[in-house]
Amino acid sequence: MIRTKLAGIGYYVPEKVVTNHDLTKVMDTSDEWIQERTGIKERRYATKHKETTSSLGARAAEIAIERAGISKEDIDFIIFATLSPDYYFPGSGVLLQRELGITKTEIGALDIRNQCSGFIYGLSIADQFIKTGMYKNILLVGAEMHSSGLDFSTRGRNVTVIFGDGAGAAVLQPTEEDKGVLTTKLHSDGTYAEKLAYFNPGAHGGYHFDKMGEEIDFGYSDAEFGEMFLNQHMMDNAQTYPVMEGKFVFKLAVTKFPEVIMEALTEVGKTPSDINMLIPHQANLRIAQFVQRLLKLEDHQVYNNIQKYGNTTAASIPIALCEAWEQGKIKEGDLVCLAAFGSGFTWGSALIRW
Repeated sequence: MIRTKLAGIGYYVPEKVVTNHDLTKVMDTSDEWIQERTGIKERRYATKHKETTSSLGARAAEIAIERAGISKEDIDFIIFATLSPDYYFPGSGVLLQRELGITKTEIGALDIRNQCSGFIYGLSIADQFIKTGMYKNILLVGAEMHSSGLDFSTRGRNVTVIFGDGAGAAVLQPTEEDKGVLTTKLHSDGTYAEKLAYFNPGAHGGYHFDKMGEEIDFGYSDAEFGEMFLNQHMMDNAQTYPVMEGKFVFKLAVTKFPEVIMEALTEVGKTPSDINMLIPHQANLRIAQFVQRLLKLEDHQVYNNIQKYGNTTAASIPIALCEAWEQGKIKEGDLVCLAAFGSGFTWGSALIRW
């Protein structure tokens, strides 16, 4: 039986550390306020005009490739997950390929826009390619450079204090050994998409969303919308920044997280007590702690690093996975569970025999 193994993993975070105290200089907030609501103490920001989402991804990918014991030229497919691409288009997959210097092989590159669930969606896709024999060395990258698109004012603090920059990567290969990806579970529900979203630039044209029994008035005319995705009204009214209804997202997350974890465990005949390490998407420490209590997991069974890096969205799971492995918290034969929930809304889980 062919399974997909993680032959090499790596992560990269920028050098610049931004503490909660640093953010108090540009917005009305406090270290206590941020930690109480999110558990975050600091995050990393990339260097503007020098680092990009794809360059962060490349640094993580180089480590994963070296640890897999292969060369960059051995990669035969790229999957890149991000919500903060270098450009509106093309996607960051081809830019990563160029950054790594492997354009001559002309391998395929797939971009995934599943936000916080992006790495798990990418892992599931790669797993299918590997098991069917289509590819032998898939490079899966989750990378984000949030800092270039956040509202650094009191108006945007509820969102801005949460996010950080970073990248994680894995080289996926086939194996006939009794290890690797056991199962992946993917779900979505777009009913409440606007509860956590980045509306502009976009093609909605001021459309009044009423799918939830309520309206969102973007406040600009059809003529204004004609100004190619962006107009002055959007910028003057801070409509070019992400929005989030935190309480709604929290309530939905603490429901879907345990559901999708249990779905994967049930399929392979396991229970939460069988998990050696749960790597939850680092969205909010309070969410992770709630899920841990619900599943009755001990502290040594869950790894969190949001305190140091904030929410790095598609990069958070591979960063945490790699860091936990480097610290010796994940050993050969361990049952590792990955789980994510995020904008869309999308959520998913994966069980891996390490």
